[in-house]
Amino acid sequence: MADYEIFELGNIVLQSGLTIRDARLAYKTYGTLNAAKDNVIVYPTWYSANHKDNEWLIGEGMALDPTKYFIIIPNMLGNGVSSSPSNTPEPYDRGRFPRVTVYDQVRLQHRLVTEKFGIEKIRLVTGWSMGSAQSFQWGASYPDMVERILPFMGAARCSRHNFVFLEGVKAALTADAAFKDGFYDEPPRRGLRAMARVYAGWGFSQTFYRKELDLKLPERPFGGRPADVPWNYSSLEDFLVYFWEGFFLPKDANDLLSLLWTWQHADISGDPQYGGDFEKALAGIKAKAIVMPGSTDLYFPPEDSEYEVAHMPNAELRVCVSDWGHFAGDPRGTSPDIAFVDAALKELLAS
Repeated sequence: MADYEIFELGNIVLQSGLTIRDARLAYKTYGTLNAAKDNVIVYPTWYSANHKDNEWLIGEGMALDPTKYFIIIPNMLGNGVSSSPSNTPEPYDRGRFPRVTVYDQVRLQHRLVTEKFGIEKIRLVTGWSMGSAQSFQWGASYPDMVERILPFMGAARCSRHNFVFLEGVKAALTADAAFKDGFYDEPPRRGLRAMARVYAGWGFSQTFYRKELDLKLPERPFGGRPADVPWNYSSLEDFLVYFWEGFFLPKDANDLLSLLWTWQHADISGDPQYGGDFEKALAGIKAKAIVMPGSTDLYFPPEDSEYEVAHMPNAELRVCVSDWGHFAGDPRGTSPDIAFVDAALKELLAS
């Protein structure tokens, strides 16, 4: 049985001008909405992830404590659970699935929050990586509704350098002859393995590999494998195959490409009220914010966050000093930096 619920969106017109008919937004909630409806946390998903992949940051005694807060995890369109290339009927199936912006994603999440639950105020929006982009977008698009944001290891827009990295990922995946412009008969496994190899050089930092931290990971499996299955890595090649290729092979290639496009075109000024003015959009975020880059993140360097915070009226820059690169915000709870993220969330929620 599914461990999530579906919010029926009906026919939705995207920023592209295309329509997804009978669109579905999958979500899961944790905790209980109080009578005042003021204990709400929205916690969006990251690239390729679903709601289960966000659960590492939720728990009693943690900042995202379901005994105190009503936590909503909305699944992004394109992630294989909400409306996606892999589950949408013709003619917008597979390689023809419409392009979805971060603004589209958050606008639909806003419908869920307001129409389904009647919520008028959100105590906090937080997220890692693409979840971070959605956190910024929530703050910019609904400044009078969102009280706090804590985007970690992410950005309010995709930088030019980040865009180029993603072009390499896309090229590796689509070069597989089995891909067939997105209308493949069998999964393009060679392309998925190549994509994983490209990704491996970016997810962790140079320091992570120099210190051979891939061979010293905490004893908790990344892929949710049973605890009694051997998982520690015997060599760098073993890490590349078992960790990275093993992560991407089960995923649908078109879903990955759909979310990759969303990532590449992330920009909070895409909200029509800002007309493409990025600094105006940053200034429009009224929420109290802690913006948390990772010190060695190759995707989202602290310099980009410094620029964002300089143009936000109520924001603090708090760098997570870590050797783990982008995975300082590790979605499986293996990073030693989890306590740093959790402590900042607790501080912000208590403020």
